[in-house]
Amino acid sequence: MTLSTEPFVVNIGPQHPSTHGVFRMRVMLDGERIIDADMVVGYLHRSLEKLAEERTYTQNIPFTDRMDYLSAMSNNLGYCMAVEKLAGIRVPERAEYLRVIMAELQRVANHSMAIGTFINDCGAWQTPLMYMLAEREKILDLFEMTCGARLTCNYMRIGGVAFDIPDEFLPAANALLADLPGKIEGYERLLMENEILIARARGCGVIPRDLAINSSLSGPMLRGSGVAWDLRKADPYSVYDRMQFGVPVGENGDAYDRFLVRMEEMKQSTGIVRQALGDLPRGPSKVDVPLSIRPPIGEAYARVEAPKGELGYYVISDGGTAPYRFHVRAPSFINLSVLKEMVVGLTVADAIVAFGSIDIVLGEVDR
Repeated sequence: MTLSTEPFVVNIGPQHPSTHGVFRMRVMLDGERIIDADMVVGYLHRSLEKLAEERTYTQNIPFTDRMDYLSAMSNNLGYCMAVEKLAGIRVPERAEYLRVIMAELQRVANHSMAIGTFINDCGAWQTPLMYMLAEREKILDLFEMTCGARLTCNYMRIGGVAFDIPDEFLPAANALLADLPGKIEGYERLLMENEILIARARGCGVIPRDLAINSSLSGPMLRGSGVAWDLRKADPYSVYDRMQFGVPVGENGDAYDRFLVRMEEMKQSTGIVRQALGDLPRGPSKVDVPLSIRPPIGEAYARVEAPKGELGYYVISDGGTAPYRFHVRAPSFINLSVLKEMVVGLTVADAIVAFGSIDIVLGEVDR
C-alpha cells in the first residue's frame, strides 16, 4: 500500500517573528516541503504616495524616512535629487560630500541589521546580532550628533542638507573608521566558515542570473546572482564618480552569496566614507530654497543605490507647491517578487532562511 499526504495551506505571518514585519507568506505544503507560495502584503499600507500630493515638496521629506526606516538617509537623498532635477537646483559641493558620507554610513548600518537578523534566521542565538547592533549604534550616534535623530533622520534638504556637521563629528567618525575594518574582519572569522551557517544558507533560495535580471532585482539580491550592477558605478550621481570602490558579486545566487555580498559592501562603504571625509571641501552645505518651492511644469525621475537596491522617485509638477504625482520604485517590493521561485521545493525551515536573505522592510513594500 502506498501512502501519500494531502497538501495543506499554512499561513506564516502576518504576526510572526520570522517575517520581519506585518507580512504574510501563504504556503502550500506536502508534508514539510513547499509546493506553492504566495506573498500577501498591504497590512502596512498608509497611502503615502497620495498623501504626498497634498503637501509641499519640503513637507514630503519626512515621508521618505518612514518607508525604509532602516535607511532613512538614502531615502531622503533619492527624493531630494528628484525635486532638484525637476527644479534645476545645483547642490553645493560640500553638501554632495556630506550626502555621500551619510548614505554610506547608512549602508553599513543597514547591512549590520540585515546580516545580524539573517544569522538569527539561520538558527544562531543572539550573539552575532548583538555584535552587529553594537557597531550600528555608533553610526546612529553620528547621525544623532548631526541632525538630532537616530532612525528617521529627516536630514537631507532640497538644495543640500539640513545642517553642517558639528565639530565633534570628524573625530568620532575617524575613530569609527579606524575601528570598523577590524570589527568586520572579526565578523568574517566568526561567520564565514561557520558550519551551521554554511549548511543552512549555501544552496538555499537560489536565484539564477537570468531570473534576477528579468525580475528587475537590484542591490545585493542582483549582485549575489553574479551581476555587477551598481548605480554608483553604472550611473554615477552626487560625487560617487570621484570615489574608488569595488562592486562585490556572488557566484551561485544563494542566500550565502547574498550574505557575503553584504559583508563585503560594508568594507567598501567604509572606504568610501574615509575618502569622502579626507576630501571634504569647505563651503556652504545648502543653497537657499523657498519652503514652498514651485518647480516648473514637468517631470523628473532620480534613483540612488540604496542599501536594498535601486530606489527611484518619480515626481510630476503642475507648477504648484505640491507634487501633481509622486511615485516610488521601492527595491524591497520588487526584490520580494521572486519569493515564490526562491522557496518552492524548500522545507519551511529553509524558506525562512531564503526569505531572510532578501532583506526587506515592510514600510517600503506597502507605502
